Amino acid sequence: GIRDSSVTGVQTCALPILTPTTVVQTQAWGLDHGTWSVLLKMFPAADIPVVQLSVDGTQPPRFHFELGRRLAALRNDVLIFATGNIVHNLPQAIRTPNAPPYPWAVEFDALVKDRLVAGDWSTLVDYGTLGVAASLSIPTPDHYLPLLYALGAADPDRKSTRLNSSHT
Repeated sequence: GIRDSSVTGVQTCALPILTPTTVVQTQAWGLDHGTWSVLLKMFPAADIPVVQLSVDGTQPPRFHFELGRRLAALRNDVLIFATGNIVHNLPQAIRTPNAPPYPWAVEFDALVKDRLVAGDWSTLVDYGTLGVAASLSIPTPDHYLPLLYALGAADPDRKSTRLNSSHT
């Protein structure tokens, strides 16, 4: 387990787990807005160490899932969470307040939620085979791939539950 819960302690435990993946440590970038905005609400005192991994968009989806599997070794000692969006297509975003979402967005969102609850993670990893609704919902993978890290790190024996069903 992790005896030193500082950023350095978590990094020291994580680096061997991530091998042979090349990891470059830097604080030059700061936290991504998706991470910061969630942590701000969860830990307003900002009194926890945070180690953030960047998403390597050049890698296939299975890479991200498998990296999550390696991170699972940390799950009893640290909070592993991923932020992103199931549907994230800014060029197609509806900017009218209270407008209903696109049918393809609702379809893909429901499919992902259904596969999560069913524990069918392989389908979610292979999202490129899920048709037009998937390709419209994920025109670029950067907001979807964090889900694959979370799935990889999750305990496959624990059931997934739905916390939020809103569309914004």
